[in-house]
Amino acid sequence: MAKVNLNRVKAGDIELKEKVVAINRVVKTTKGGRAFSFSALVVVGNGNGVVGHGLGKAKEVQEAITKGIEDAKKNLIKVPIMHGTIPHDQWAKEGAAKVLIKPAAHGTGVIAGGSMRAVLESAGITDVLAKSLGSANPHNVVKATFKSLALLREPVTVARQRKLNLKKVFNG
Repeated sequence: MAKVNLNRVKAGDIELKEKVVAINRVVKTTKGGRAFSFSALVVVGNGNGVVGHGLGKAKEVQEAITKGIEDAKKNLIKVPIMHGTIPHDQWAKEGAAKVLIKPAAHGTGVIAGGSMRAVLESAGITDVLAKSLGSANPHNVVKATFKSLALLREPVTVARQRKLNLKKVFNG
């Protein structure tokens, strides 16, 4: 298993847009009747390489969403984006959910399912091919997508690790 290098970012003065991915209603039956509570899975991003996800739980939907946004702001990472797409293919797994993301040519758009689409669009990725395999549970799909984005490496970083001189590589 590859080591996940999380490029953590502080929420400080970043303008973040939030998307609610899933809302779940839970009913607990007590002797006094039914007690409802809600959980909200939220994705936040600035559309320019910073994305985060969070889970909020509360007795009211709006309160759960607010808590989810606060949690997402604590889990922000920086994603390497090159010309609107990702630098290389990446595969990740969380629970029974498996995701595969691939770079795409300019103009392709975000070809991805619901939960993955929210994460990729929030990150600011405009052209990508993605496939969700295994479980369609939104919580695990979002976590797997997040993990795959965290595993992405920039070409400059890879070249440095391989001790390649980029001027020689690109100039021949």
